[in-house]
Amino acid sequence: MAEDAWNTLKSTHFVVFYKNAPEDFVKLVTDKAEVYYDQIAEGLGFMRFDFWLWDNRAKIYIYDDAKIYSARTGQPAWSLGIAIPGVKAIETFPYANNFIETVLPHEMGHIIFREFVGFNNSGIPLWLDEGVASHQEKAKYSQVGIFIRKAMVEGNFMDLKKLASFYSVVNLDPKLVNIFYAESFSLIDFLIREFGRDNFVLFCQNLRDKRNLERAMASVYPFGNINELDQAWQKYLKK
Repeated sequence: MAEDAWNTLKSTHFVVFYKNAPEDFVKLVTDKAEVYYDQIAEGLGFMRFDFWLWDNRAKIYIYDDAKIYSARTGQPAWSLGIAIPGVKAIETFPYANNFIETVLPHEMGHIIFREFVGFNNSGIPLWLDEGVASHQEKAKYSQVGIFIRKAMVEGNFMDLKKLASFYSVVNLDPKLVNIFYAESFSLIDFLIREFGRDNFVLFCQNLRDKRNLERAMASVYPFGNINELDQAWQKYLKK
């Protein structure tokens, strides 16, 4: 995209690109992104070593409306924003539903996580990537246990093997998308609550170095493989 055709608003760690988006929305996005920048890294326990300053600032593109956003990004109609971690960019449109409160921290979570473990790390499954990002939306998932137990009763629950089979959520049924994100959040929440943030950081460091999920997991947690993690997580859910 030709960036010289956009208006810009710059802050310490971000450059926001927009054309006809309302300036109050642009300013709010910029201010909240700065707040989330420190909160997310601190919440995950990731020490910053590659700060987003000057030419290294992250970019946020605000398209004029949902139709243009969808056409330019190829995202489904339900999408409110997308992160492109490798270039530290987020794309959205004005007043996307709950963008400030949930979508923005979610997409920033993707970038910060991938920056820590490696942008092209093939050892990261979609559920882990989305789970870490969704964990930045704690208010949204405050009742996640109830939601998942209901899915269990109704026969809609997906075990970890099923979750691991997804490589994209773009063409999934919206109902299945909700379950996928809720369960991905729950897995990360389980690891952090039951074993602590420091162990989660160590797990991510091992994942960065080993590029293999089960080896990274077994070196920190009492799970020798994905099936053992699945069993422990489901037992936790039923407490």
